Amino acid sequence: MDGFELFQLGRRLMKLGEQSIPEVGILRLSGPTRAIVFDVFENPGSSISEITARVEFPQSQVSACVARLREAEVFETVSDPADRRRTLVRPTASALSRARDRPTAVIDQAIAERIGTSDPVEVQRVKDALDTLAALLRTDRNDADEPALDGRNGC
Repeated sequence: MDGFELFQLGRRLMKLGEQSIPEVGILRLSGPTRAIVFDVFENPGSSISEITARVEFPQSQVSACVARLREAEVFETVSDPADRRRTLVRPTASALSRARDRPTAVIDQAIAERIGTSDPVEVQRVKDALDTLAALLRTDRNDADEPALDGRNGC
């Protein structure tokens, strides 16, 4: 697999995820807003510049999105105690609570449709492979205790 194939696989996986997410609000967000929400949940306490670098959107777009999500009480911002010029962004306690309490997003049907079979053994094989891949690619092996956003914030 090369980088192009990996990119295509990532897009297919994102589409499967979108198909599987119950309608809790995350799908109504624009793609850039969704990317920023997921980034902040994955990297709480990041500066606007750090978010901008990771999501690769213009800083003005990231700042505007953060401001909207702060007004919606999804994010909160604080001044960086080490450098008062920097703003740090993190999910609010209520957003974290909604993320923990989100409905289950069962992926079996989306996988079955994609692989062209509803054989539970084959579907489970794909799910096991995805679990293995997710565990290997986790950026912080200690983040298992943190609530993954995965469409759970309801914004």
